[in-house]
Amino acid sequence: MTDQIFLTHPSLDFSDLGCDGIKHGFFTRHGGVSHGLYNSLNGGLGSKDDLDCVNQNRRIAASALGGGHDMICGLYQIHSNIAHRVDQSTKTRAEGDAIVTTDSQVTCLILTADCVPILLADPFNKVIAAAHAGWRGAVEGIVRSTIDLMLDSGAERQHIHAVTGPSIQQSSYQISGDFRDTVLAASPEAEIYFQTDGENHWKFDLPAYVIHQLKTENVSAVAMPEDTYSDDRFFSHRQATHQKQPDSGRLMSMIRIENNQTSSD
Repeated sequence: MTDQIFLTHPSLDFSDLGCDGIKHGFFTRHGGVSHGLYNSLNGGLGSKDDLDCVNQNRRIAASALGGGHDMICGLYQIHSNIAHRVDQSTKTRAEGDAIVTTDSQVTCLILTADCVPILLADPFNKVIAAAHAGWRGAVEGIVRSTIDLMLDSGAERQHIHAVTGPSIQQSSYQISGDFRDTVLAASPEAEIYFQTDGENHWKFDLPAYVIHQLKTENVSAVAMPEDTYSDDRFFSHRQATHQKQPDSGRLMSMIRIENNQTSSD
């Protein structure tokens, strides 16, 4: 992908979102203060990491995007189709899987460890969103919910750009026939994203399925190709499970609207 830009460690950026006052980053696992299994930029409040380290890691990531004084707004992610509109007055970490804002003093945060992070922006109308799409949330409709809420917040479909970040790729995502049946029962069009991999086993291209959903909503969408399972720059829940580790860190994906008054943070 020739227009991909690798920013200063520890985040990855994509040029489709890096314009017109929108700052974003898909962060790797490097550059933080955590230790052991969580080495080192773990953003997961739900992990068993030291919470002081997690909160410091979140601030490190936000500051890298110029959001050192922003409110960092995340969610209690539940693999759903629930999207929330947030601003500085948002007080609680709500249950859901997408955040939409027009507030230039909020940094939106989504956590993943194999699932697909989606960052979206309408730079013309200054509406941004961050979404978490595991297979269940994708099937349930988190993509449509996120875009609908962006439109309700003043975005225009023709101005929305979406990028899916590092996630588990098809070559690493073996699933059972029962899993495939569950997905296809709810979403028959997903059949083309499965490849056979031995008796009653398949490999699922979750990122491609999410990109299909984004394009079905008539928004510009591109995918980053990095595989969280096979690339040791990233946390991977599946890799940790296969290695019989008790837990794994969570990757952070962030997006914010640049405020010229605070852009020097």
